[in-house]
Amino acid sequence: MEKRISGHTGLMALFGSPVGHSGSPAMYNFSFQHDGLDYAYMAFDVTVEQMPKVFEAIRLFKMRGGNFTMPCKNIAAELVDKLSPAAEIIGACNTFVNDDGVITGHITDGIGFVNNLALHGFDVKGKKAVVLGAGGAATAIQVQFALEGAKEVHIFNIKDDFYARAESTKAKLAEKCPECVVTVDDLDDKEKLAEAVKGCDIVVNATIMGMKPHDDVTLIDKSLFRKDLVVADTVYNPEKTKMILEAEAAGCKAVGGVGMLQQQGVVNYELFVGKKMPLDEYNRFQAEQAK
Repeated sequence: MEKRISGHTGLMALFGSPVGHSGSPAMYNFSFQHDGLDYAYMAFDVTVEQMPKVFEAIRLFKMRGGNFTMPCKNIAAELVDKLSPAAEIIGACNTFVNDDGVITGHITDGIGFVNNLALHGFDVKGKKAVVLGAGGAATAIQVQFALEGAKEVHIFNIKDDFYARAESTKAKLAEKCPECVVTVDDLDDKEKLAEAVKGCDIVVNATIMGMKPHDDVTLIDKSLFRKDLVVADTVYNPEKTKMILEAEAAGCKAVGGVGMLQQQGVVNYELFVGKKMPLDEYNRFQAEQAK
């Protein structure tokens, strides 16, 4: 598909570093052209220190929207005019929308993850969850689960720098979502982890374990899997991690990470243009290109 840039074309973009590997420009530009929308989406490699100038450019060029990736998500949350409820709790945003000069920051990792679970027939409301990890994606998922009405969220992380973030998330959710019970424990405490998995409805891996070159690693012993358990991963390379393969073999409902990535894009697209992203058409286009 090809379309010429006009004198009226609106600009959207991804900001962060590195951005050269991102699939966002291809996905959004395909969608704009498919829907006949006069926008172009680009990627700019910028540092945290350059972010104040980035916001000057966003305002100067009247950019409708865009995204932030690492390491710029936290500073972006300080520079926007408003934050969504999830972004406010987390203190980071990966998406922005510019409404006549008022810039709102959103965090869509968690929403994308929850929406992907819904597509697989799982509603987090009233459920008990175990989430492994306390990084950016993990925190977004934990917060979104609480906002969506999860009954319990049990966070497990190793005793590293992110452990304090998990404890901070617990404190914030106690204030914002008091009806959701949140706990934080050491991932190396195998007995406590096993106890939590046995009592939960869903287990989520939001660490890099399972991702290449750690593709031979899983953090959950397969003996803990049972047929009424949902097992979900944020890792999408490989498409099926060792944890997902073992969960499938045990008869669990297993949900890989690719869908989260795509549903995050769907949420972003609707925020940008108020339309449903032509995701099926884009996936078919990609499949054709890969032949």
